[in-house]
Amino acid sequence: MILRVDLGALRLLVTMPGTMPATLDGVTSRVPVLLSSSSVFPERTAAAFQMAAALGYDGVEVMVWTDAVSQDAGALRGLSEHYGVPVLSVHSPCLLVTQRVWSPDPWERLRRSGDLAATLGAPTVVVHPPFTWQRDYARNFADGLDKIAGEFPDLRFPVENMYPVRMAGRQFVPYVPGWDPTETGYPSYTLDLSHCAASHTDSMEMADRMGAGLAHVHLGDGTGEGRDEHLVPGRGNQPCGELLSSLAGRGFTGSVAVEVTTRGAKSRAVREADLREALEFARQHLNTPSPAAA
Repeated sequence: MILRVDLGALRLLVTMPGTMPATLDGVTSRVPVLLSSSSVFPERTAAAFQMAAALGYDGVEVMVWTDAVSQDAGALRGLSEHYGVPVLSVHSPCLLVTQRVWSPDPWERLRRSGDLAATLGAPTVVVHPPFTWQRDYARNFADGLDKIAGEFPDLRFPVENMYPVRMAGRQFVPYVPGWDPTETGYPSYTLDLSHCAASHTDSMEMADRMGAGLAHVHLGDGTGEGRDEHLVPGRGNQPCGELLSSLAGRGFTGSVAVEVTTRGAKSRAVREADLREALEFARQHLNTPSPAAA
């Protein structure tokens, strides 16, 4: 009888969110690499689970948006169980196009994001800073975020770095108090490398400012042209590999979510090739073997 063991899955089991990496026969357990469901757009949420399973991702980050499946804990649990891929992060509906998902009240959207993450066993809820027109939300954002985090003691709500918007030769910041959350200070942060490129910020410097609060990474790349590109890592000018390689030394205990744009892909095969390349890049620079190699 031949006993086959999926070491990739076993390593994931012994790497619990919020703990230092465990070891298995002297091999350091890898940082989970997730596939953001936004990376398969214009395909829908279910396709993210299918591709994550086929390509060997460790889990999925669910972007809550207008797709009803992304808002439904039961549907997401069914997809997770069917494909054998856990949901390890939930992105709260903070985008312009999701301002009325669940509720027009941003606090209600954030609370329901926490409910969804807790139900699915995901330890992370990604949050954006408030938009400038969300005056009441912005006025009490830090205190309100602390209050909601207190309702979900097993979850982290890392605030994501954003970027200034450039239009018609002019620049403005659509976030309050600004696009850089480290200037305000929060318990935890999401580092988005594509946003660093758009804001002309070095990702390593941003990670240094986030310090021990760095809880989650959105892996993408950019050329610094002043727009949010979300390129496959390695195709822009951000130090994506260097940043990933530095995570162990930073005591990082979170996850890395591949968040790239594939809307221009002419076929499913082309989209999967980009997502496979991004996963291989992440595994290579995290200094961990792929499941196939294991």
